[in-house]
Amino acid sequence: MLPDQCGSSLLLHLPDDVLIIVTRSLTPKDLCNLGLCCRGLCELVASEKVWLAQCDKLGVVPYKDLSEWRKGVSSYKAICRFLVGVFPLLGIWVHQNPELGNVVYVMPGFVSVVGCRIIPQEIGPLGIEDGPILWAPVFEILCDFEGSAELFLHGRERDHDYVYPGSLKAVDRTCNVLLLEVEPRQQRNGGILAHSKSFAHDLDKDFSRKISRSDSGISKSNRIVGHNASMVPFSRLAFGDRRKLLDLVTGQVRLQVPDAKNSLLFPRLRGDVDLSEDIAILSERRLLLMQMYNLGSSPSDRKAGARLLLDPTQLEMSEIRKNMNCTHGCETSWYGDGSQTQCMKKKTLTGYFRDSFRHMLGKSNSINGSRETLKKNFSSGGNRHAQLHEFLHSGDTIGLMLHASTVKLSSYRAWPNMHDSRFALYKLPMREPVAGQEYSGLWGGTFGWPPGRPSEDKLGKALFFLLLSYEKSQGQTLLIATKILEGTHYVLHPNGSAMFIVNIDESSLEPFPWEADEDGHVLNVECAYNGEGIANGYGFRYPGSKPGSLFVIQDGLLAFVWRESKSVLTLQRLNLEKLLKKGERMHALPPVSNFAYLTRSYSNVFAAFSNSANTLSSQR
Repeated sequence: MLPDQCGSSLLLHLPDDVLIIVTRSLTPKDLCNLGLCCRGLCELVASEKVWLAQCDKLGVVPYKDLSEWRKGVSSYKAICRFLVGVFPLLGIWVHQNPELGNVVYVMPGFVSVVGCRIIPQEIGPLGIEDGPILWAPVFEILCDFEGSAELFLHGRERDHDYVYPGSLKAVDRTCNVLLLEVEPRQQRNGGILAHSKSFAHDLDKDFSRKISRSDSGISKSNRIVGHNASMVPFSRLAFGDRRKLLDLVTGQVRLQVPDAKNSLLFPRLRGDVDLSEDIAILSERRLLLMQMYNLGSSPSDRKAGARLLLDPTQLEMSEIRKNMNCTHGCETSWYGDGSQTQCMKKKTLTGYFRDSFRHMLGKSNSINGSRETLKKNFSSGGNRHAQLHEFLHSGDTIGLMLHASTVKLSSYRAWPNMHDSRFALYKLPMREPVAGQEYSGLWGGTFGWPPGRPSEDKLGKALFFLLLSYEKSQGQTLLIATKILEGTHYVLHPNGSAMFIVNIDESSLEPFPWEADEDGHVLNVECAYNGEGIANGYGFRYPGSKPGSLFVIQDGLLAFVWRESKSVLTLQRLNLEKLLKKGERMHALPPVSNFAYLTRSYSNVFAAFSNSANTLSSQR
């Protein structure tokens, strides 16, 4: 082969359809490196068709929808950059509290990704597929014109829905924890901040040429720090300080979106709805959010003369320090000649005699002891936690940040062991069904037979979400059904409970108790396995188990039957994205609790938000 027919010239002379097939085998980073070889390959790699193929290969957005995404973005390359950056966020995230279930599903929206909470609920006579699933927004990440990420936390306060702009830190490819944090930053107009974007750094210089407040990640290594030599991590602060900072920042950066333009977060999946109408509404909403992200107010607020923020995602640190000053008679210096605290302590007559009596018993509540106790309890003191004034001195401004990181987590039966004081969501490991593990994945269902049909004394049935996974134990293959959501009013089984455990290597000879389905058709039981199911009445912490069998029925149904009681839990495989697109949107909780509900609760904390009166009718 002649030299001019080899190397780059060979690629340059390939037909477009062959070139696309070749480049699909490359990663986006490889493509950018290829473009650095010569001018001809640089022009070839810049082709829209090449990057359209890369977007399609990711499998996040259907091919037919990518053209609609492209209308709001500068190029398919920008879309690809955004999708690669947020791809690890897609999937199911959970938290231990409330025990009924705290399930957040992150899925593609419209030129965005959206985090939606599945509300614990009952299923009516229409069943899971046709009955609308109730959900509430948690956060969304918009793709701007250049492919950068713009974060909006969702919440509801004083009977109004708000969005809370912030930044998205560089997403770890293997992230398993999603943290809501507050990040100190240096002022951008002082030349102190060196900008970089996570995927931009990996792809090419073109991705990082535009300085934007939607930086997908600005880490400590990216900052040129002036008078502060070190950054204090948000995680090192005491819980009370972290909560206080999150409440303060969300209260200051919140923006209200007009109700008419805040009804849809993604196109609906309904046969009687024109999709183009949804796309038009979503496009207009996206433009409005991008303007609010850059200007800090809606057009109506600007007409009314509202004060504009130079950067709506950041607050002046001086204002935060002022608001963080100790109240209720206690004044603390954040500027730290140490952590000196002056506190005016009022004592009643009863308190005086109580302290005197304790003094006689050797348990004096002396002033020095009080100060020591205060220092330990007050979050800016002690050796265990970082001092708050040091954190506040780490930058000139402060803002919300979503941080997806990878940490070492232990787990039990596919359920992660979670930290009880972090504002975090934890990713569930989802494994695709393969030969020998055909039942892996997310399943949903109800108790009773026929499945989904209400009884005479109860109109609805509690909806259960179970994560089915496989585990090897003593040479045997176990199928474990871990509960992640239940739609009862008061929890029966805590999150992470194994609803049943089945030995896949041991067939069951038990007959299925019913011969026909709800339509009278004869059932075809393909196979059955022996196992044990969780037992009621054995205590909440150690519920115990009773023998039963798992039946694999036609049309992809699973049914676990308790041998003694003949109770049956019927399951079907779920596609959450489709269910949410046919579902009904509900009002969210206040922003911080809406992201991570840390209070231990055994009842349905979403009950006030999950009735028809609170449904956003515009979503139907």
